[in-house]
Amino acid sequence: MITVHHLNNSRSQRILWMLEELGVPYEIKRYERDPKTMLAPASLKKVHPLGKSPVITDGDLTVAESGAIIDYLAHTYGKDAMLPPAGTQAWLDYTYWLHYAEGSLMPPLVMRLVFEKVKTSPMPFFIKPVAKGIADKTNKTFIGPQIKTHMDFVESHLAKNTWFLGDELSAADIQMSFPLEASVARHLVDKSTRPSIVAYVKRMHERPAYQRALAKGGRYDFA
Repeated sequence: MITVHHLNNSRSQRILWMLEELGVPYEIKRYERDPKTMLAPASLKKVHPLGKSPVITDGDLTVAESGAIIDYLAHTYGKDAMLPPAGTQAWLDYTYWLHYAEGSLMPPLVMRLVFEKVKTSPMPFFIKPVAKGIADKTNKTFIGPQIKTHMDFVESHLAKNTWFLGDELSAADIQMSFPLEASVARHLVDKSTRPSIVAYVKRMHERPAYQRALAKGGRYDFA
């Protein structure tokens, strides 16, 4: 039996979605963030030394990192449903999107979140204008343009494809779900500027397997 070590408001939600799509039995072990720091609890370090989520255990195996988990589940349980044939262009595309999601798209999104948090964090009153100025300048001159470039790229791809590999859902979509959900939820994209991304997230949310995963894992937000 697969156990998903599931942290609230985290990337582990997409692992539940993949398992629901595959129809693989699993159980959830829940962990809650510290309400003050929003960090994962120390108990997760008993599962993996980094204390991060998602992590799954499957028998004697422990697998961490979203991409590694998704790739493991796809190869072990979803070869006929979630993976394109090896050696094809679709296989290369799957590999690309699997790594692109966390390697290229998520870093500027995380940076933007961090700099936005800086502006609202407690600090001496005489420091706050300086911190806000640095955060705004960084967002405007570096992070914002980076996010726009990535969103233009993804929008262009989804304007020509229902899912990331074409007409059928694949493991690549599971991996790409989190950054695109976050982008829509944080109003980095909207229907007027990125209609294909918004439509994609809507299609994803309408899938019965996604809804089952959400019901089991609990609703989460990107505030």
